[in-house]
Amino acid sequence: MHIDTIENLDDREFDYIIVGGGSAGAAVAARLSEDPAVSVALVEAGPDDRGVPEVLQLDRWMELLESGYDWDYPIEPQENGNSFMRHARAKIMGGCSSHNSCIAFWAPREDLDEWESKHGATGWNAGSAWPLYQRLETNEDAGADAPHHGDSGPVHLMNVPPADPTGVALLDACEQVGIPRVKFNTGTTVINGANFFQINRRADGTRSSSSVSYIHPIIERENFTLLTGLRARRLVFDADKRCTGVEIVDSAFGRTHLLSARLEVVLSTGAIDSPKLLMLSGVGPAAHLAGHGIEVLVNSPGVGENLQDHPEGVVQFEARQPMVQTSTQWWEIGIFTSTEDGLDRPDLMMHYGSVPFDLNTLRYGYPTTENGFSLTPNVTHARSRGTVRLRSRDFRDKPVVDPRYFTDAGGHDMRVMVAGIRKAREIAAQPAMAPWTGRELSPGIEAQTDDELQDYIRKTHNTVYHPVGTVRMGPVNDDSSPLDPEMRVKGVSGLRVADASVMPEHITVNPNITVMMIGERCADLIRASRAGARTAETHFAVAPA
Repeated sequence: MHIDTIENLDDREFDYIIVGGGSAGAAVAARLSEDPAVSVALVEAGPDDRGVPEVLQLDRWMELLESGYDWDYPIEPQENGNSFMRHARAKIMGGCSSHNSCIAFWAPREDLDEWESKHGATGWNAGSAWPLYQRLETNEDAGADAPHHGDSGPVHLMNVPPADPTGVALLDACEQVGIPRVKFNTGTTVINGANFFQINRRADGTRSSSSVSYIHPIIERENFTLLTGLRARRLVFDADKRCTGVEIVDSAFGRTHLLSARLEVVLSTGAIDSPKLLMLSGVGPAAHLAGHGIEVLVNSPGVGENLQDHPEGVVQFEARQPMVQTSTQWWEIGIFTSTEDGLDRPDLMMHYGSVPFDLNTLRYGYPTTENGFSLTPNVTHARSRGTVRLRSRDFRDKPVVDPRYFTDAGGHDMRVMVAGIRKAREIAAQPAMAPWTGRELSPGIEAQTDDELQDYIRKTHNTVYHPVGTVRMGPVNDDSSPLDPEMRVKGVSGLRVADASVMPEHITVNPNITVMMIGERCADLIRASRAGARTAETHFAVAPA
């Protein structure tokens, strides 16, 4: 059932309401609505993605940055980073899976196991998560040689073909510096290796976003209601602090409508907007809420804390020969390596782009080109931590996003980034790249000392657009973790969060498929909770007097 307008929506009631049709929210809605006995509503602020070619066609993804499909969040002035940087957050069905380059990774075992062992998110480990990756994917590599991969899930994963000759030469150059060709998503953590990515794309070039994968096939399901173009302004709670629904508006000055949930509400609006909506609803740091005149429902100091990201540098080169004119998504290769010995996961990752990337360099006068390539080193486990805060009590105001890039006390993040720029240069200078590597455009060969490279990084670094951690899971008795390990918001009932904000610690790789996995697990937890409640009711009904 698809509702295109919000006429007569007041007092509409559903069993489950999912707020946010992004990477996790779409998965939650699709899985919950598999049960015909329950009604499910999915509410998305952006438009439907069906019939929008610049969204559906993966190789057009760079057109979406700072477009009308982008919330386009500025960040606060950075004491040690690029204050011009903006966080792209998708304003359309599918969320960031409709907006990104669809690089598809299973999270390393070590990352997931640490969510449980180090951060107290009981039940979150590779043993519980990896079967969910298998369930959600239809992987090109599935078969006898890769039994861990799924062959019947909604999300299609393919191997990028080695059709870019510059990319092939780059992998040869990686081998020349001791970084071998490897295969990704095998179940073994790649500490030192490179190759073309797996991506979530269909054979015809359509991105296999969460919307395409989970929602398009069920759009006519009788117990499912999709509501697009509707923005949540506040979660609603009763006197017992149970979340009973959400207030929505159809425009910046539209009338407020109430959607009610009989069972649960799931908040899936991402690592920037989920903490914002919680705080607008009275769940967050008490002093911050009171300072904006918001009545405090639950003092939850961890809401909006723990913001983590993958900061990214850029090294750009002119190409000596014409670059490719077609690509699956223009950023087809990943390179992993370590800047120190003894690590069980790489601390450095690079993406290779067959296009120039002057988004943050041109303003400082660095030369650019229309025929070049880029290497973008990023810090896989940055130690800097930032915040998301309210700008005001007005839901229309963009939140205060302060990633605090390169502010970690030990200087780890900057050290890794400088090493990454040097490694990118080393790879580009190998004999295999001689037919391709022309002039270094940025930072330019005149920048050689650590101080010079650090200055360049501070001015021009970007993000891989991977904010996480702002409503993290943790032990039940940990006040700094707003969620328990079942993604339930502490201090209230009937409310869970399922998106990248729940991660207690960032993962080493691009996180989008993991966010879909989080949606799958949330749906499982809700179904298990409902089954348990029904069992308890049955036992109570037959218990002796």
